Amino acid sequence: MTIRIAILGAGRIGQVHARAVASVPGAALVAVAELVAEMAEHMRGQFGCDIREINQIAASDDADAVVICTPTDTHADLIEQFTAAGKAVFCEKPIDLDVERVRACLQKVEAVDGRLMLGFNRRFDPDFMALKAAIDEGRIGDVEMIAITSRDPGPPPYDYITRSGGIFRDMMIHDFDVARWLLGEEVASVQAAASVLTDAEIGKLGDYDSANVILTTASGKHCMITNTRRAAYGYDQRIEVHGSKGAVAASNTHEANIEIADASGYHRPPLLNFFMTRYVAAYANEIAAFVQALTSGSEMPTTGTDGLKALELAEAALQSIETGTAVRTQ
Repeated sequence: MTIRIAILGAGRIGQVHARAVASVPGAALVAVAELVAEMAEHMRGQFGCDIREINQIAASDDADAVVICTPTDTHADLIEQFTAAGKAVFCEKPIDLDVERVRACLQKVEAVDGRLMLGFNRRFDPDFMALKAAIDEGRIGDVEMIAITSRDPGPPPYDYITRSGGIFRDMMIHDFDVARWLLGEEVASVQAAASVLTDAEIGKLGDYDSANVILTTASGKHCMITNTRRAAYGYDQRIEVHGSKGAVAASNTHEANIEIADASGYHRPPLLNFFMTRYVAAYANEIAAFVQALTSGSEMPTTGTDGLKALELAEAALQSIETGTAVRTQ
């Protein structure tokens, strides 16, 4: 069985997902919808797919599913349109920046028995998957504390910051999802601190560039998340999980897995410096998981509800900063 997929949006992340679709057995890229003709032609030239308008794809009988890579403010409408048209949907996070809009969208998807997967790619990173497997196999006993470090080499463009929803809704939302995935139970309270330490202009735009959050579950498990928009040494992505019988950690990914020792000390190649190179395998794995779920009829591995829960934690973090107190989420 071949799952025939159309890409909506041929920008940077659309290109990543198009390559992933082309690499997955049992998947075929049949069409792209993109307003910028040059970008659409580039994707057609690379992958041999048709160029169509969004409404044409929705009405077509040769596309089983779509991958939504358009701007955030279009996601909810497109999810509703394509699930109502009987297409399975993979959508980049978030569904929307407004919690109530997300809830309304998910209600419409449920009403038509739609198939929706949300793009939380870090769950599909090989190292993070191995870490989760060690937890599930009982290697470290019961999870007690988690530390998630996620530091970008530098900030995104200013115009992106103004429409991204801010560091909690855009950057840390990935870590909120990973935290829920690893903790094994829902978060009961959120305590956040945030500052502008790396670029005063980010503060003028109403955002933060440095943030720490403590998540606590009802049973007392903790997860500490640290984010910054500046890491001079590269794209810093690490997780450590402490359990009742031991600990498991996923370290950073370097340009090469070597270490050189000489008279001046020990040296390693630099970290991978961009999320699209650091998580290239994760992007391919999540599309493969989407295709597998459609082929087998199994549950989607990351759902719209996962997206809603992560966004609710982001909102709680913002409320915590405003009030200076921990915010209950249960």
